[in-house]
Amino acid sequence: MAFLDRSQIDATSDRAPPTPGKALIVGLLVAVTLATVAIRHWVPTEALAPAIVTLLFGAAAATAGAAWLCSARPLRILWLDLAGSLTFIGVAISILIEPDQIAGLFTVSDQPER
Repeated sequence: MAFLDRSQIDATSDRAPPTPGKALIVGLLVAVTLATVAIRHWVPTEALAPAIVTLLFGAAAATAGAAWLCSARPLRILWLDLAGSLTFIGVAISILIEPDQIAGLFTVSDQPER
């Protein structure tokens, strides 16, 4: 009946408290989502994907900068994971972008939008 002996199970009270960075990461993801929804009204439909990818790469760079400034190792790893995830999502979306769409993001057209 050794499998019924529960004396070897670790107590759950010995766990480390959750890191405070999780709330910051959720806030950052909510901000990026709101910015993506808001950018839809300012950017033409053809240039929406390049604008979102640029936003994701900018957020990833800011997150990596925050990780670089952080001194706590577990929190730094959490920030670097988030920066890597944002970069991966940006690269995955950029596969769908055609070169003409990127040119439309940086050029100003005199034609009215349809």
